[in-house]
Amino acid sequence: MSENNGSKGPSEPTAVPNRPRPQSFAEVNLESKVLWKDRKRILGMPISFTRYLVDEDHLTLKIGLLNTRIDDVLLYRILDIKMTQSLGQKIFGVGSITVFTADKSQDQILLKNVKNPEKVRRYLGQLVEQERENRRLVGRELFGVAGEDGDVDGTLN
Repeated sequence: MSENNGSKGPSEPTAVPNRPRPQSFAEVNLESKVLWKDRKRILGMPISFTRYLVDEDHLTLKIGLLNTRIDDVLLYRILDIKMTQSLGQKIFGVGSITVFTADKSQDQILLKNVKNPEKVRRYLGQLVEQERENRRLVGRELFGVAGEDGDVDGTLN
């Protein structure tokens, strides 16, 4: 019922190019291109029921076999990525990656015991930057989501 009279009101979020919006629930595509996947490893072997997936715009954790929990974060909402590797993890060729996000429900996501952690950390960083460029986001749009003091990990320097 409102007319567009050329006034500058609140701007609508910029749509991501080449991603059509589904018109109905039935049109939602659950199959997306998986860019990286791994499992939490025990003694270097992928024998756990914790799975990590990265698709074109999400980082997803699937935890459990009978009772399943799925945690999901949009790539552009990732603020920082940290890798740690203990001596035991180095022996088995795995490491842990902590992803700090702007998500209110889960501000940290731990990818535990993933293979080639340094490559995964760099790859995730590149995907995050690419997704921000695709959505035309700049630093000032993410400023302030880390908290009042601007520190993501809760420690002050």
